[in-house]
Formats: sequence, structure tokens, C-alpha cells
Amino acid sequence: MSALATKLIHAGELKPRIAGAVTMPVFQSSTFEYGDETDYHEIKYLRLNNTPNHVVLGDKLAVLEDAESALVTASGMAAISASLLTVLSKGDHLLAQYGVYGGTHTLITESLPRFGIEHDFVDGANPADWERKVKPNTKAIYVETIANPLLNVPELNALVEFAKAHKLITLIDNTVASPVNFRPAELGIDVSLHSGTKYLNGHNDLVAGAVIGRADLVEEIRRNLNHFGGCLDPHTCFLLHRGMKTLAVRMRHHNESALAIAEFLDKHDAVDRVHYPGLCEHPSHERAQRLMDGFSGLVSFEVRGDAAGTVAFLKRLEIPILAVSLGGVDSLISRPAAHSHAGLTPAEREEIGIKDTLVRLSVGLEATEDLMADLDRALVA
Repeated sequence: MSALATKLIHAGELKPRIAGAVTMPVFQSSTFEYGDETDYHEIKYLRLNNTPNHVVLGDKLAVLEDAESALVTASGMAAISASLLTVLSKGDHLLAQYGVYGGTHTLITESLPRFGIEHDFVDGANPADWERKVKPNTKAIYVETIANPLLNVPELNALVEFAKAHKLITLIDNTVASPVNFRPAELGIDVSLHSGTKYLNGHNDLVAGAVIGRADLVEEIRRNLNHFGGCLDPHTCFLLHRGMKTLAVRMRHHNESALAIAEFLDKHDAVDRVHYPGLCEHPSHERAQRLMDGFSGLVSFEVRGDAAGTVAFLKRLEIPILAVSLGGVDSLISRPAAHSHAGLTPAEREEIGIKDTLVRLSVGLEATEDLMADLDRALVA
């Protein structure tokens, strides 16, 4: 099978089917009968992320991104932290893209230094900046396919070449793009990370993460994760598995609807600026068009006026729900300065371009025309 939509349904499924069941059962067991395993990490046990529900999900995720291996974790941050703490040790240095997700930013700036790990932030679109900041002790470079919330796309071809030249491990958060729009392993990126909470599951009803990439690195990360304890419970595995089967259909609508809404907002008198890589004037448009199969379902825009006016606009909306997170069937809207990036100082937010009037809309599966009418009404009021 070659089409991603087919892989989403059939890749990794157990054969023969268990008692003929078309749907993968939930293995609601923490403990499994000993099968003469000689390696502790191969003993079938829930915390070791290797029960049938974990294995099927991992196999499916690896096939989706044309990667060697994959595993699921208790959250996106569990995937990110376990990965960074696997490839980095005391005395190492990390390069990370400006404007990464707020939780990742805090992990890099507050938690990693306590382990003796240094970092520098770099402009993802400027390889010369990477060259200026790389050090003899630099071990990895970390970026996001579509950075949240300004939706910038890094120069990923140059990233792979830069990493090879300096013997660095490449890590990318592919959450916002999803495997439908971008598959990092095809470009030669070592590790792809996801918050499965978002597009992979798509229903705003679970928290999960994923690590996808080179088999040797994924195995190292799994062994560390086993000690950190970030395992995904069987029922959540089942829900994520079920949600992923509709990913291709959902992403098609997210891509199309978000582009239409971005074009609508770009012409609106009450909007100062729209951030969406599908728009020709977005600084990452050329790269996004070259690298990806779609621009995904996030649209950020700056409301004309001040923070108080922006808050009032959010309260007037009827369809999008004022809530954090993204990638679900329900449209969600938030103000990054007060929500996803509230952990950053005002100076840090200003440095990466997050204004108090910036709004992030996760376009759901509602009718596009209904969303545009609701946005228009709230903006005009």
C-alpha cells in the first residue's frame, strides 16, 4: 500500500486479527505472561511501552512517516523531554528555533540548564545564524515544522545539510503539520515528535505523544522513557488508534478551511496581520509550498486595537471555543500571550513577535462559511 489514507487504516494492524475483530481490542492489562525475554526492556509490561496496543500504534506511526521506528508516550511533552534528555548530556549544547511552543521553551530555558545543558536560540530560516552559534559541544538542533503560534517554517533542507556537516542530531516537532502534510524522515531528519493530543487523535479527548525516526535513537529514547515512566495507558492507546484512522479526511478539511479563512481575514478591516504559511505574503510561504503537501489548520492573526479589544472579540464569538490546544474537530481559539505562551516574559514574547493582540485559531471541522460569518460578526462588533 502506498497511499497515506490506506496506511492510516491498515498499517501496523495485528495479523491474524484477534478473534476476527476488525477493531483493535483494548489490552487492559498491566502485566503479561513471561515469554523468556532476556532483556528487561523487552519484558511485556505496561510501563515499558510494549504492550500490543503500544506496538500497533508505533508500527503504524513509523509507516505513516516512512521512518524506521516509532513509539507512543504519555504526552507530547513526555516525548520531547525524553528525546532531548536522551540525545543531550551534561556539558552539551543545543540549538533551538526561536518561537517554539511555550512548554518546550520553558523546558529548554529552565529545566535543561539544571542538568548542565546549554542552549542558543536561532532563526530557523537563517542558516548563517546557525553557523554563528554552533559550538564544539553542540550535539543537536531542534525545530518545529510549523512553529506555534506565528507559523514560520524553517529552512529544513539546509538544516539537514548543516546537521550532517557538524554531526548533529536533528529533532523536529511535526505536530502542527501532521504526517499528512509532512514526513520528516523523507528529508533525512533523525527524530520527529508529536503531541498526539492534537491532529493525530483529532477529538480533544486525550493526551498523548509520539516519537518517530531512526530505529537506534527511538530505542534509546524508549529505554529512557521506561525509567521516566511516561507510558500511555491502553485505553488512551485505543482512542488514539481510532482517531488516527480518520486523519487524512480530517486534515483535508483543516487544510482547505484554514486557507479560506486566512484569505478572508487577510482582507478584513479589523485585522492588522494574518500569519498563515498558505498566504503568498507569509515569510515562509515559498518553503512551506516546497516542503509540504498542505498548510494545516492553524491560523494566527492580530486584531486591530489593543489587548482589551482582543479579549472582547474572543468573548463575542459563538462557534470557536475559547480554549488551549489545537487540532480537533471543534474550532478552538486562544490568545497566546495569555495562554500557550503565558510562561514567557513580556520581553521574551516581544522578541519572538507574540503581541498581546495576537489570536490563534485552530480551525475545526465546522462549515467554513459559518466560521467566517461568526468571525466577521465578532470583529465588526
